[in-house]
Amino acid sequence: MGDLHCDYQIGLITQADRGHGHGPPDRFAVAALQGNMMIRFLSETGEWEIVEVSPCRLPLARRMDLCPEAHAVGGRLWWVDLTWGAISADPFSDRPELSFVQLPAGAQDEDLASYRRVGVSEGRLRYVEVSQEEPFLISSFVLDEECGDWTLEHRVVLNKIWGPSMWIPLQMKGTTSIVLMDPLNANVVYLMLMSQIVIVDMEREEVIESCPYGSDSSCIPCVLPPWLGQSRIPSAGKKDVEKNKTLADVLVRSDGHYKR
Repeated sequence: MGDLHCDYQIGLITQADRGHGHGPPDRFAVAALQGNMMIRFLSETGEWEIVEVSPCRLPLARRMDLCPEAHAVGGRLWWVDLTWGAISADPFSDRPELSFVQLPAGAQDEDLASYRRVGVSEGRLRYVEVSQEEPFLISSFVLDEECGDWTLEHRVVLNKIWGPSMWIPLQMKGTTSIVLMDPLNANVVYLMLMSQIVIVDMEREEVIESCPYGSDSSCIPCVLPPWLGQSRIPSAGKKDVEKNKTLADVLVRSDGHYKR
């Protein structure tokens, strides 16, 4: 068994008391892990602090190489190592407890990390991978957060859905990678093939669209709620204060650093 060793990556999570947890946020937390410590900012205190987290025993003694983005699901922040698994914690807790979930069996090959993606779709954490050998399978899993098990939802043979209009050479190792999952439709995944984005519906087993993409930048899906323009940013000891800026007034940039 090993201890947690990782560089910190910042994540943002909100909590709402109204609308069954789906309304405008009443509080938010910004948090990052650094070993068995958490660096966090809570809107209710208005301050940065460092808190100890309950130790997380890992199956192996190795360092976690975390992806730049963290995912907010089920009241917890999730940090992902695409060569191994995901760790999560509740940043609002007085003493956050870490939890580790290993990726599905066979997903621990470090050389294939760029052909995988973990993200949130339809409110649940999901894992998608595309194989680099015949028969070029794309597989999608959903996480049961209570028991920590992954359930296979889709497994599609890309060769079968590649029509004659798709001129991109699928049969070239390293050609296909995963850009993102549709945040509102868990059946849809966006693939990158050379300079093209190809959108695949895994349930219908068909390519539904393709378009050119010339940027080297990564894509992060974002769903903007209808109340975004009017909601006030929660602040320490203040609720519904007119002087608070709205969420739409502020652009937050996370680059792995913070200032006090």
